[in-house]
Amino acid sequence: MKTIEKKYLLPFCLITSLFFLWGLANQMTDTLLSAFKRIMSMSDTQTSLIQTAFYGAYFCFALPAALFIRRFNYKSGVLFGLLLYSAGAMLFFPASKVMSYTFYLVAIYVLAGGCAILETSANPYILSMGSAETATRRLNIAQSFNPIGCITGILLSQFFILSELNTATAEDRTAMSEADLLAVQQHELDAVTGTYMMVGFVLLAILVLIFLSKMPQGGDDSKDSVEDGFSRLLKNKRYTYGVLALFFYEGAQVGVWSFTIRLVMNELGVAEANAATYYLISTICFCAARFLFTWLMKWYRPSKLLMWAAVGALILSLGVVLTSGAGMLCITVLIGISFFMSLMFPTIYGLALENVGSDSKIGASGLIMAILGAALITPVQGMVSDASGINISYLVPVVCFVIVLFYARYVEKLKVKAE
Repeated sequence: MKTIEKKYLLPFCLITSLFFLWGLANQMTDTLLSAFKRIMSMSDTQTSLIQTAFYGAYFCFALPAALFIRRFNYKSGVLFGLLLYSAGAMLFFPASKVMSYTFYLVAIYVLAGGCAILETSANPYILSMGSAETATRRLNIAQSFNPIGCITGILLSQFFILSELNTATAEDRTAMSEADLLAVQQHELDAVTGTYMMVGFVLLAILVLIFLSKMPQGGDDSKDSVEDGFSRLLKNKRYTYGVLALFFYEGAQVGVWSFTIRLVMNELGVAEANAATYYLISTICFCAARFLFTWLMKWYRPSKLLMWAAVGALILSLGVVLTSGAGMLCITVLIGISFFMSLMFPTIYGLALENVGSDSKIGASGLIMAILGAALITPVQGMVSDASGINISYLVPVVCFVIVLFYARYVEKLKVKAE
């Protein structure tokens, strides 16, 4: 059976481009933690508020996005998401003028709200473009372009943001005159702002392209109320456990990546721009592994692959803790975590939405709301890092991957029982 039917090829390609776009936003936001730590001399806990704003928006916008899609269609959701995403990017300009960290958090929140709407729209849209039997594989193909966006986001941040950071430490900045410090910070913030505004203009161009293209509308045929849909979903253990697994997976992924640059700086004694190279390598491994795991789905069930990936990720996360101070050995172990994480989001998402029928749009919103895990778990990892050291903080992802493993085993048992 064909994974992508010819009639859906163009819409599939256009919607797949969105996976690239929110991957770009995710990774650029991850690098902002290191950037603002340098610019405003912040702690890991303070900079983790960036992830709270970003992923907190996912929680707040996902359900309204699902209701919007039910009222209109997937295409309308995509256009609205692109508009909000670009608006958030443009808000970086006034934020830089007032040099306010709070204003930047607001801009990030608006930008992420657009990404939340895009994910709520695009994931089930891809699942609907063909047969249910090939839906999870089709979503993995589309999701394979997400890490390409991640790679692009890291490169943009590395060359246009991190490379522009002044190497002055927090102590050096404290010794500067107020005028000199403001000049340094304004230059650094201008680098951040200019990069995000460039992305904003690209988003507007893509919005126009999709608006003018003929797309399947993907309207909602369900006559049931939202309450009825949620009631059915809450009784579906496979779905509810999937939401829980995705909550902890997102906390693990964002935590691993948010502190990658800081960990590399600690282990190798390099500056942010050089440390970002290892972050880039991690994302390239993530991207390559996504294609590899998608290919392996021809022979192995997604749930079985998810089990293997969860075991690998939790062992390597524990390895980061145990190899503290080991330099390149620790960094190599850290990079390996990304290889195993690559499979997790689309597979958990696809497995959780199997057989939910007309409740897929509401179900999708619940899964996107689960991304709140990144907003809540990343600050926990930041607090552990401040209190006990950045390597020890990787015990937090260990716990998260254990929960993903339990979900994978649960679904695998269901699959075996059904045979």
